Parts: sequence; C-alpha cells; structure tokens
Amino acid sequence: MSILFASNNWRKYQEHFKTAFTQNNLMFEEIVTDLETNNSDIEFIIYEPNSGLKDFSRFENCKAILSLWAGVEDLITNKTLKQPLIRLVDAGMKQGMVEWCLAHVLRHHLGTDIHVKNQDGVWRSNFIPPLANEVTIGVLGLGWLGSAVAEALSNLGFNVNGWSESEKTIANVNSYFKLENLSKVLQSAQILITLLPLTPKTKYILGSETLKMLPKNSIILNPGRGHLIDDRALISALDSGHIRYATLDVFSQEPLKASHEYWSHPSVTVTPHIAAHTRPKSSANTITQSILKIRRGQIPIGLVNKEKMY
Repeated sequence: MSILFASNNWRKYQEHFKTAFTQNNLMFEEIVTDLETNNSDIEFIIYEPNSGLKDFSRFENCKAILSLWAGVEDLITNKTLKQPLIRLVDAGMKQGMVEWCLAHVLRHHLGTDIHVKNQDGVWRSNFIPPLANEVTIGVLGLGWLGSAVAEALSNLGFNVNGWSESEKTIANVNSYFKLENLSKVLQSAQILITLLPLTPKTKYILGSETLKMLPKNSIILNPGRGHLIDDRALISALDSGHIRYATLDVFSQEPLKASHEYWSHPSVTVTPHIAAHTRPKSSANTITQSILKIRRGQIPIGLVNKEKMY
C-alpha cells in the first residue's frame, strides 16, 4: 500500500516527512507523488487543494484524507469525498495563531502605532495605555485555536469572553454558547477576535446588525475565515467611526486583489493569511502520528464531523 502526497509543495515537505517516518519506523518509500498511481494501492492521501485532485471516488481502499490545512470548508462539500477527513490540528499552527493574535492585540492595546508611525522628534507622552485587566476581549470560536488564544490572553490579565456554537469550559474565560448569547460577547468586546469555522451558520456572522452591537471605537481582528465578515458592512462601520480599526488576515477571495479597498483604507491592516500557516516540520510530525493511530484502529485528532462541517 502507498501514501499519496497530493500537493504541489512536495519539495518543501520531503525532508520533514522522511525524518518523521524514520523516527516512527515507517517506510518513507511508501509516499508517492504521482496522482496517476494505481488507485487501489492508496491507503492514505495527504492533501492540499492546490494539487488539482478533485475526484476521491476512485480511491476505494483509502482509509483517510489527511489535510495539510486546518480549514476544510471547501473540501467538505466535495460530493466524491466518502473517506474520513482529518483536518490539521497541529502544535506549530496553534502556536503561530496565538503569537499573531497576541501581537496584534498588544499593538492596539498599547497604542504602539503612535510611536512607530511618528518618529518625527515630537515627545508624545500624553497617551497612557490601560492595563490588561481594564480591557475586555471577545473571542468568537473556542475550538482548539480559539481556546488557546483565549487562554493566552487571560494569562496576560485581559478579561476574556468567548462564544462558540457548543458549550466550552476554559479556565478564567467567560464562555457563552448558542446564538441568543452572541450579543453578550459582542456588546462588551473592546477588541474582538474571530476564530470560528466557516459553516452556513457562521457565514457573515459579523454583518451590519451584529457590528452595531460592538462598543463604539472597538477593534476587530480576523485570523479565522474571510467569509465570517461582510466586507461592505465592515467598511461602512469603519467609515462611520463605530469600528476604530480592523486587522485582517483572511479574505473571501485570496490573494486579496490589489484594487481592494482594504489595502488603502486608513483603518485597516492586511496580513497575507499568515496567522496560522502550515509549518512543514510540525505538520509532518502531526500527520505521521495520525497515520499511526489509524493503523492501530484509533481515532486521530482532527477527525471532521461532516454534518457540522468542522
């Protein structure tokens, strides 16, 4: 049996999979990259959407599709996908997301732009930032990434309120669930971070009405999914001054077109989908462990519930 690596980035991953397989007594030679490999020989598919592979129905003996991405909203709607789908739940990705969120929260919390953007000889000492325990942050989405971000912010002393579709318990985080409780998190969030999965229920969850629930001068960070936010509604809220600033890492279309208004808007920072980038070394280790678990008859971390779409 073989493991099909369906991605255009094999060179970037090759040495890391070789190391991970060798350390776990797996045969590195099992991995093939030819999409035309005999379908019946494929036991697993390590997958990135850029591979061009769209038809999974021909892989009758495949035990699982192992995604190199955390987001699976595009893959989950593929009608040929009958195999179990494992999304990437990876320590490197989680650490990257926590660091990105902490960096941008602290940027706005401390007002560092005042000094970074104004090195003009003027001594600006009139702005004293509040302490973390004087600021409330809302986190939408308390999955493995959102809960890690919420916990890290709480450890810094911020007041953190979280919301998710199902009930969660996180130390020192006020957790809410069900749609009727979303307003409780929005109304108190001086900084709001969106880390929800994209599903029919969460698409455009931040639109004109929900954005109005946020306090005036609040800040939005979106490292989750582009379609969580209605772009026109956000730009309108920024132009009116209700939302003070937005830092966006994900977009409804990527790469973001050079002509898009976000690039030139004075109250927006664009980052190019780097908050939770897949890191070859850690992802190779994670996927190797998933293969081992499946071969032992165990359930790997990241098994997607196809009805919930995450």
